Amino acid sequence: MPTYIPNSKELDGKQLYFSFLAGAQRIFDNQELLNKINVFPVADADTGTNLVSTMRAIINTSIPTHNLKQTAEAIANAALIGARGNSGIIFAQFLYGFSNEIKAGQRVNVNSFAGILVESIKYAYEAIANPVEGTMITVMREWVEHIDKVKYKFDDFKKLISESIHSARTSLKETTEKLDVLKKAKVVDSGAKGFVVFLEGMIDFFNHGEVKRILPARNIIKVQSAEAELLSHDEITFRYCTEAMLEGEKLDKKVILDKILDMGDSLVIAGSPAKLRIHIHTDDPANIFEEIHKYGDITYQKVDDMVMQNQVMTNKLGPIAIVTDSTCDLPDELIQKHQINVVPLTVHIGDSYYLDRVTLKAEKFYKMFPNLKKNPTTAQPTFELFSNKFSFLSSHYDSIIAVQLSNALSGTFSNSQKAAKTIGLQTRTKITVIDSKRLTAGLGLIVLRLAKASESGEYNHEQLILMTDEWIQKSEIYVSVKSLKYIARSGRVNPLKGFIGKLLNLKPIISIDKDGKSVLLEKSFTENGSKKNLLKHALKLAANNQIWGYAITHADNLITAKEYAKELTGIFKKEPLFIHEASPVLGANTGPGIVAVSILVE
Repeated sequence: MPTYIPNSKELDGKQLYFSFLAGAQRIFDNQELLNKINVFPVADADTGTNLVSTMRAIINTSIPTHNLKQTAEAIANAALIGARGNSGIIFAQFLYGFSNEIKAGQRVNVNSFAGILVESIKYAYEAIANPVEGTMITVMREWVEHIDKVKYKFDDFKKLISESIHSARTSLKETTEKLDVLKKAKVVDSGAKGFVVFLEGMIDFFNHGEVKRILPARNIIKVQSAEAELLSHDEITFRYCTEAMLEGEKLDKKVILDKILDMGDSLVIAGSPAKLRIHIHTDDPANIFEEIHKYGDITYQKVDDMVMQNQVMTNKLGPIAIVTDSTCDLPDELIQKHQINVVPLTVHIGDSYYLDRVTLKAEKFYKMFPNLKKNPTTAQPTFELFSNKFSFLSSHYDSIIAVQLSNALSGTFSNSQKAAKTIGLQTRTKITVIDSKRLTAGLGLIVLRLAKASESGEYNHEQLILMTDEWIQKSEIYVSVKSLKYIARSGRVNPLKGFIGKLLNLKPIISIDKDGKSVLLEKSFTENGSKKNLLKHALKLAANNQIWGYAITHADNLITAKEYAKELTGIFKKEPLFIHEASPVLGANTGPGIVAVSILVE
């Protein structure tokens, strides 16, 4: 266990950084508790996860030096990048204020430290559109006010910080009485609790100089507490917790705040004129991103479904979380009914990028497509996005199974697997990531069958993994392609072959082989010939197998999709489980017109 002896008279960069490590560890230790007592402003059970994300960003990117201002700026910038949720962004803005108020080369003693904190809390209040007392911001302010009041009694940080915790704890306790929703639930504010446990970690460092080893595989202890009872929330006013990082020149926080203030609630804007982190609860995330994009470049987006998060906390269907990605093409009603957690890929159009099926719906995308000058590009979810998803779910489930689109077609599986390993070690949660070797409804049917099996309660984690592997081998995908020109333009086929295909007006049937790679199954010169070829394979499959279920997805071609449904209903003696528009990610690489038939046998 490393020991660092803090300077009791003056604060330097290394003291600040190491005290943050100790405070962060306390947040990690209390993640589950903070999630469970989260009832304000919405009972979406993610305050602990949001604060962990903020702290992890600080620890992973900040490099401590003895220079206090340099270290404080590095911490503040990392916090702004990694911040999530109300609590994380408020805390990040407080840190930005702290770093901004330190003068270059300033020697900070107890007295000047108190003065810097007094100014820093103003930054935090300015970030919140409608500050609510009885929350994290109140405890932060009352703690700062206490520090300012008693600073003359102390000449070293150890005594000042140790004494100040009593004020923070008292303020925390009083939050229960200040907000009716907290009083009804008999809990303190979760963000405020997070701030206090962070302070407790810092104080432990100042008292002992010991820093727990915090590496990429740090331990996050799952805490059991009487406070961590399941709580409910009567109504969620706005469904989506929406966040963005906006970068530009001379960004005006007030102008942006005024533009989006009426689009939701819980609005917080933190950061500097060059970089702003925006948080809002809304029913229309796409509209938020469209508006703020007028002022700068959106370099990060995040949208969480708070209704789903609330269901996970209060009424989850089983002990195992099911995760997939947006290429599964499952309809929203099935995703919500079976509590399937979907991590979106991204679609890049010009200088804008969108979250697949979240801020860019299929209907809008296919209307845009004919007028695009360049083919849209796509990208897999980041390691951080998977990490945050797994971190949140680990505090509510015993284990997690993620089934991702074919590793041969995307890096999604790889990022998911890396995040699962990291978060699994941190949270001591079993997380298994499976390469489906499929995409579109071929992936969706496997995930749906897995979710239903998990809900039954008849199978454990290992059994479900084995069953999923079997289902992958029992699934087939047949894709009728209307034109090769878009696939050729996207680079998914050899340009020469694409050119020849265009000349010959080739309309092939493409499938996905057992390794998850796309293969040419049949060649046709007419749409009718393509349809006959696809139905031929469906007939052969039905003759030798009992069909568990099938689904049809399409890229702006509902008429043809329904024609296939009519034919296949006669072949399989059952209707499709769903007919759904293909995700923009798929459409970006294939163009409009395709129809995909995905089949899963018993």
